[in-house]
Amino acid sequence: MERLSEKLVKKIHYPERVLQFGEGNFMRAFVDWQIDELNKAGLFNGSVVVVQPIEQGLAELINQQDGMYTLILEGVKDGQPIREKKIIESISRVIDPFQQREEYLALAHAPDLEFVFSNTTEAGIVFDDQDVLTNQLPKTFPGKLAAFLYQRYVHFNGDKNKGMKIIPCELIDRNADYLKKCILEYADLWQLPESFKDWIEQANQFCCSLVDRIVPGYPRNQVKEIEKELGYHDQLIVVAEHYHLWVIEGDQVLADQFPAEAAGLNTLFVKDLTPYRTRKVKILNGTHTAMTPVAYLMGIETVEEAINDPIIHAYLSALIYDEVLPTLPFEESELKAYTDSVLERFKNPYIKHQLLSISLNSISKFATRNLPVLLDFYQKQQQLPEKLVFGFAGLLYFYRNDQQVLKDDPEILDLFNHLWSNFDGSQASALSLVQAVLSKQEWWGRDLTQIEGLVARMAQLLVQFNQDGIKPTLMALLGAKDHA
Repeated sequence: MERLSEKLVKKIHYPERVLQFGEGNFMRAFVDWQIDELNKAGLFNGSVVVVQPIEQGLAELINQQDGMYTLILEGVKDGQPIREKKIIESISRVIDPFQQREEYLALAHAPDLEFVFSNTTEAGIVFDDQDVLTNQLPKTFPGKLAAFLYQRYVHFNGDKNKGMKIIPCELIDRNADYLKKCILEYADLWQLPESFKDWIEQANQFCCSLVDRIVPGYPRNQVKEIEKELGYHDQLIVVAEHYHLWVIEGDQVLADQFPAEAAGLNTLFVKDLTPYRTRKVKILNGTHTAMTPVAYLMGIETVEEAINDPIIHAYLSALIYDEVLPTLPFEESELKAYTDSVLERFKNPYIKHQLLSISLNSISKFATRNLPVLLDFYQKQQQLPEKLVFGFAGLLYFYRNDQQVLKDDPEILDLFNHLWSNFDGSQASALSLVQAVLSKQEWWGRDLTQIEGLVARMAQLLVQFNQDGIKPTLMALLGAKDHA
């Protein structure tokens, strides 16, 4: 079977307008796919030159396939499972800067380059005061970008028209602000001219962004069947869901330069992405976190199984509509549309998202994703959000599991192991356990035992879980709500 390449598929070549750090599954299924869509719609006329950010990467493989690969989009559209296949042609080449340092720095001289996109994982945007600007390649991604920008500044004599539009996709809050801060720190560390720092500030646009698409990646267990269906060999097949959202803090000028909306893409240019981040964290991520222990304790293994269970579906719907949405600053119709899309994504029959994989570090996830909802609801309504408190109690009960199942900080696991070993099913032992957990200010950022009624209600739920099981307790909760 012949490998996917220009020998097999004729490829249109465009000017290199994008410099991209990261050649992994997400960027190829998200950013490079969007640029491919823009090119095919005649709206961008640009290709992507990719920089491999770590020593072990995909540069050789991607170049062997002339920058082409197959994207398979799988998911639910309008209630129906849909599967689409397309060849993505937006990447021109990949440079391995560890082997091609001079070629990498020479990119700074390219007049057509306008955009920088990146995804080097959450740990990628860091400053290292041991990084140097000599004949060695800086180790960090911000260091590499700072070296590139300095080369560009020097080559174009500080021309303010040769700055870059820098849009990182790393999943950290205010990602572009932090990246810019690191670059300016490198300018100080390397004692670069003040005029270079001025050029960074005045000629370059750093735009925070929020990305959302589930990308399972390379379909290792199905690749033989897929290649037989495609009729060619492709070592870079990537699988993703249909849904995508990219929120970028940028003005109309930037939106015109990257006309994703005109291509029908769900890419938004906004003044402030904070509400969108809050919405995603509270509805999508928070629902995942609240659902996981409850569904797992009911014997369910995947997100798809959970959302298709009528009891879990009813629980999640009530949780979102009764308790989460009232804390969000969006129009009701917009929140409903987003919620419907989230629940539809959970039903994706092609993605087997294991609940145990979602349960990794659940304590910190609950603290950042769910606790703000609990606190906001309590402050506004002067009562506890009963579905979310149920999920919180379920989380504590989940940590009763075998240590082989649980994945969290060893200190957290040790404490739960100790607390649960002293639990005898009584109300008193439940109160003691909940009191110990909720008083951990280093976990929650505050002493949660001060919230009136929370300790007593969660202790009561733990006793019920132990006596009746979590499913009957949940059915009673939802039944009480139904007949209220």
